[in-house]
Amino acid sequence: MSKELVEKPTRANEEEKSMYSWTSTEKESSKKKYSCEIMIENGTWEQVRTTDCPNDARIVTYEVDGETRYDLTRSSKAVYIFNMYWDKFRDGLKKIEYGMGRINPKLWGYQAPTSKKKK
Repeated sequence: MSKELVEKPTRANEEEKSMYSWTSTEKESSKKKYSCEIMIENGTWEQVRTTDCPNDARIVTYEVDGETRYDLTRSSKAVYIFNMYWDKFRDGLKKIEYGMGRINPKLWGYQAPTSKKKK
């Protein structure tokens, strides 16, 4: 077999097998269209089971090209998360379960105001 016949991997082939399932535009539009926020995309099982997230976050398990992936997504209602993942992956969607978050969603991202020095 000659070297010319051997197909070299191209940049396009590598990008098709990307580690990310969502484009940046899809992530931004999901906030408006589905009222969902993808916090961790294609994380490991240990990453999505973090306790440093709001308690309304859900762990979504889905399959892409035979590979099981995990996302940590939050929304006010689980049905919004289902709709978003169903529209994108259809039969690849395996399950949606509660996350391990311990932070009140109202306090998520809250920064205490800086106090002024008294004279």
